[in-house]
Amino acid sequence: MSSVWESVQLARHAKRPLFMDYANQLFSEFDILHGDRAYADDKAIIGGLARLDNRPVMLIGQHRGHSTRERIAHNFGMANPEGYRKVIRLVRMAERFNIPVLTFIDTQGAYPGVGAEERGQAQAIADSIAVFSSLKTPIIATVIGEGGSGGALAIGVGDRVNMLQNSIYSVISPEGCASILWKTAEKASDASDALKLNADNLYQMGLVNAVIDEGKGAHIDPKPVMTRLKTLLTQQLDELNQLDTETLLEQRYARLKSFDSKVALVG
Repeated sequence: MSSVWESVQLARHAKRPLFMDYANQLFSEFDILHGDRAYADDKAIIGGLARLDNRPVMLIGQHRGHSTRERIAHNFGMANPEGYRKVIRLVRMAERFNIPVLTFIDTQGAYPGVGAEERGQAQAIADSIAVFSSLKTPIIATVIGEGGSGGALAIGVGDRVNMLQNSIYSVISPEGCASILWKTAEKASDASDALKLNADNLYQMGLVNAVIDEGKGAHIDPKPVMTRLKTLLTQQLDELNQLDTETLLEQRYARLKSFDSKVALVG
């Protein structure tokens, strides 16, 4: 079995910790804020003000849900346009008060329903990426499970991007890629190898800044993983807080521009 395909399966493991598990363990005083002020409150994305070791942050994450009831309530972590518009509202608030933004990515992708498309799904994702790209406050994004397509990238632009060891991050799911290339989803393992979507590959290509060791796996023993992640987030915030706004934006722009040569090299 492909080791990359094993990462896909572990990223989707039913017992893997989800966003609210990390929010409850790593942060305090999480005050959830609701709504996009235009249409509705999308429960696939949860966000609000919190504290990391008494340091204020804007915490945003995609929550898939543990039980069937919870998964339905949170639409399996697949956000509608109002979810991304809520994100934009929250990060602009963070910028206004000079509060760092921490995002946690875990989604198959944005919700592909007709209603979502009618309400401007693609535009909402594009607007979110644009806002994150020029936001005048530190941004740290962490992939904790499945980072799928534009639905993940919409909250994935950051000054630091981290991945848990058994997480994945890709423009398309292995099954979707296999269906296009081989006309069958049964080739998903081969597609996983071709996409190089696991944490180790993406780190070696320079697309992510750090990989958090999971030991036996976050689904087996989550506490050490959460401790390592909290330590890393604290260190990264310390580094980014030392930069003035102009330097922060210049480094973010240079990081994004560097992806051109890296993607070309992979292709």
